[in-house]
Amino acid sequence: MRFVLVHGGFHAAWCWERTIAELTSLGHDAVAVDLPGHGARIDEESTLDNRRDTIVAALQAGDEKSVLVGHSGGGFDATLAADARPDLVAHICYLAAALPREGRTYPEAMAMRDDDSGPVELDGEFDGDVGEMLGYLRFDESGAMTFADFEGAWKYFYHDCDEATARWAFDRLGPERFGDTTVTPVSVPSFWAADLPRSFIVCEQDRSMPRWLADTVASRLGVEQLSIDASHSPFLSRPRELAELLVYATTTTPVAPLRAH
Repeated sequence: MRFVLVHGGFHAAWCWERTIAELTSLGHDAVAVDLPGHGARIDEESTLDNRRDTIVAALQAGDEKSVLVGHSGGGFDATLAADARPDLVAHICYLAAALPREGRTYPEAMAMRDDDSGPVELDGEFDGDVGEMLGYLRFDESGAMTFADFEGAWKYFYHDCDEATARWAFDRLGPERFGDTTVTPVSVPSFWAADLPRSFIVCEQDRSMPRWLADTVASRLGVEQLSIDASHSPFLSRPRELAELLVYATTTTPVAPLRAH
């Protein structure tokens, strides 16, 4: 199988290096992308459209349909790419990842719970861990957000990594520029219609993605959660286990309908 790996906020293709090595050792091909505004493309403008197009280009580069993996905010971008070219996706896996809500912006989608009456917007209060994490972030004049404190990054992204690994990752973190994601409602009708094979992996020690949000995304995907006993960054702390789980995820099937709202 061929895997296309999409990073989340602050990160870039480098974060997948260990997992790519493990997938390769298992007999699979894997590539990771630098989304615009990240990694080797840090000086480029970051928009919903050019991030989508970057992932689509990686999908098109393969000789077969690919397994598309989105981590954290990268799940949002992976969904946009799958909407654009569902014919290139064999399976889409959300690793502690976000899922759009039809007609909503990214912040809205991230701040909506489900209850018996449907989606409910939060009242603006953050879960304890997430609210504290915001204290480690800094914003520059352009609005770009950076993780300014190593201790904070270690605590919320890499707490199950050794210090050397955590510092290696922290030194490579870049700014997160929101671009048009905060104001542009997203519509992905082809994604909902395609009803692709899909899965969701929850990180049991996650301090960045609230468990209620993980549960909500998995429920909307109509899948039973797979899990890994790791922080928000299992690609660094549990790369072999993650690689094996990604391969296994492709054998699973949904248990309920996909929900756009």
